[in-house]
Amino acid sequence: MASALARGWGDPVLVYDAYRPRAEALVAELGGEVAESNGELAREADVVLLAHKPAGLERVAATLGGEAKGVISILGGVPLAALRAAYGATPVVRMIPSVPVEVRRGVTCHARDGEADAALEAQAIELFERVGLVVSVDEDQMDIATGLMSCAPAYVALVAEAQVDAGVRAGMPADVASELVAANIGGTAALLQARNMDTLAVRRAVTSPGGSTARGLAALEHGGVRAAFDDALQAVLAR
Repeated sequence: MASALARGWGDPVLVYDAYRPRAEALVAELGGEVAESNGELAREADVVLLAHKPAGLERVAATLGGEAKGVISILGGVPLAALRAAYGATPVVRMIPSVPVEVRRGVTCHARDGEADAALEAQAIELFERVGLVVSVDEDQMDIATGLMSCAPAYVALVAEAQVDAGVRAGMPADVASELVAANIGGTAALLQARNMDTLAVRRAVTSPGGSTARGLAALEHGGVRAAFDDALQAVLAR
C-alpha cells in the first residue's frame, strides 16, 4: 500500500524499510532518499506515514524515538486509542486507503477524531485527496469501512477473473475477455456514481423480462453471491 500511495502521489520519497532493497527500488523509481533508520526518517520528515505490519506498532514507535512531528497511520485494525498509546504526545491521524490510489482512483476512509491536531488532520486529508476520494467516518465504523473498500479491490479482481475464466471456457480468447470485463467494470462503476448508487435502476435498465441478463442474475443469486459478500465482510470484522 505504501508503494501504491507513493506512485499515486508521484513525488520523491524519504523512506525507511527493514528490507532495504525494497526501499531502494522505490527511490530508484520515484527519486528521493533511503533513510538509514526510522529515527533519521522521523527527524527529517514533516510527517511520518506508518505502513508497516500492525503487529509492529509498539516496536516501530519505539524506534521513532518520539522525534516524529506527526504520524499518519494506514495500519489496518489499529484504532486511534492504540496509536495514541504508542505515540504519546505525537499527533496522530488514522486513514485507511484502497490500492487504486496508485492510479489516483482510490478511496480513503478517515477516522473522525475530536482530539486530532487540526493542522495534521487537514494535511492528511489534503494529501489523500490527491489520490482519490476521502470519506470521514466514525472510529467505530473504520473496520466496516476496511471490509467494504480497502479489501474490495481484491474482491473485484476475483470477480473479474471469474468472468474472464467463464468467457475462456465458452471459447473467447483470454485477452479479449479481459479487455471487455475490465472496461465494463470501470464503466459500470462510473454509471453507478452518476446515478447516486441506484443499483436497482441500473439492473433494471439492463434486465429485460425473461431475457439473458435475468437468467444470469438468477444464476448468481442461486450461487449465493449476496451471502458470499456478507460472509466476506463478517470474516474481515472477526479478524
